[in-house]
Amino acid sequence: MTDHQQTTLDDLDPGADGETEAILAQAQALFARLDALPENERIDTVNSLRLALHEHSPLKDQPIDCVVWVESDDIAGNAYNPNHVADPEMELLALSIRQDGYTQPIVAWPVDGAGGSRYEVVDGFHRHLVGKNDQAVKTAVRGRLPVTVIGSDRTGKPDRMASTIRHNRARGEHAPAKMADIVIELARLRRTDEWIGEHLGMDADEVTRLRTVTGIAEQYKDRTYSQAWEADISAPDPEFGEEDTAP
Repeated sequence: MTDHQQTTLDDLDPGADGETEAILAQAQALFARLDALPENERIDTVNSLRLALHEHSPLKDQPIDCVVWVESDDIAGNAYNPNHVADPEMELLALSIRQDGYTQPIVAWPVDGAGGSRYEVVDGFHRHLVGKNDQAVKTAVRGRLPVTVIGSDRTGKPDRMASTIRHNRARGEHAPAKMADIVIELARLRRTDEWIGEHLGMDADEVTRLRTVTGIAEQYKDRTYSQAWEADISAPDPEFGEEDTAP
């Protein structure tokens, strides 16, 4: 452990008692062994240590309590993010990460491994693209991405979609047209307007308005109706009397 790291630990708890000091001393001995590992193995071991510490943390119910470095190929974007970042802003994001490093983790959800992915992005889609596509960033982070995992107990698509929208709306970022697509998709997944409003932070009027953006017909296209009457095209029109069949 470097002097800087030791100072940081002291600053966190300047009044550390004997037990705390003993634990830290034992940890430093383990860290010396950690430094001797090859780089990839060291990253994986640090990830395991973080996960183990997370289990003992009083704040383990907070996802940010544990950030791990995941192979970028194990993370997939989602198809329902309603946000779009223009090219200049995307380049600025890449520049920011190149210059300052990752200052925010990518929020992800565990998935079943379809397509080889272990996680699906909930928030940080564009940060995840930079880490995958910008060669300078990719090299700096050793082909990995900083990830904090949420919702391991809720893996349904509606929950993942709702979480993405909540993250976006909390920052004031969302595209209304794509939001309408999200609402329609959730309705197709048999989520009620009440569920949609509660989980996306919308009132009833907003849900109704977004449902109509894509057209009234979209809401009713899958419904079936009984045929109340049939037109008899062979019957004469009473307004004009019998059809004149004279040559």
